[in-house]
Amino acid sequence: METVRQSKERAVSTYDDELEAFRPEDRDEDASPLTEDIDEFDDDDVERAQDSDDEDDDDESDESDDDESDDEDDEDDDDEDDDDDFDDLDDATDDEIDFVVALYREDGEPVAQEMTKQLANDLDELINQLARIPGDAGATALVSVAGEFFVICRVRGRNVQVFCSDGVAANDWPLARDVVDYLGLEVADPDDDPEPIGDLEILADQGLSEFDLVSLAGNLEEDSDVLAAQVAEKVKFGVPFGRAIDEI
Repeated sequence: METVRQSKERAVSTYDDELEAFRPEDRDEDASPLTEDIDEFDDDDVERAQDSDDEDDDDESDESDDDESDDEDDEDDDDEDDDDDFDDLDDATDDEIDFVVALYREDGEPVAQEMTKQLANDLDELINQLARIPGDAGATALVSVAGEFFVICRVRGRNVQVFCSDGVAANDWPLARDVVDYLGLEVADPDDDPEPIGDLEILADQGLSEFDLVSLAGNLEEDSDVLAAQVAEKVKFGVPFGRAIDEI
């Protein structure tokens, strides 16, 4: 019969054999499947993955830029629509235009000359035509439209001055709109009270002070053609102006 001592020695021997079987140096040197997978995911794979991430970021950035560009295009379209609304003003007809008269001095004598009525629809062309008049000190145009507002435009060489008796008229009449654009102003709200815009001292050296011009323009009891005639009178062009008006 196996003694207790022999049984213990046999158990220890069996344990030693099992421990020997699991020694690291006796294990298979081949890497585990997990280790093999990690080894196979080399630096090139890492770079390709990074490149892919960069491309995704670029795509997202491009999409964001495209969205911003679309938003800007929409805003530009809205601005163009607003500009189109402003550009839709109908020209004043000959019946609506009271007069376009140029005032200038020739050899010191005051001269008033009728100009074509369609200049009451185009400030740039009005300026060009005034620049061609060989006055002693340039030329000044008085323009009245529909009895609602009048414009003074004075050209002396490259010096151009403009005045409009009512900036609100820019909502309805091309010439008043041209004056607003020329001055770089915003178009007034159509519900605003009439207010003159432009160079208030445009004729100060001719005898019409800023105060007098503003007071005259603010007279809402008179039609603009009457007020423009008063301007001509103030700068001592009353008689020739009256003759020019009679010929219209």
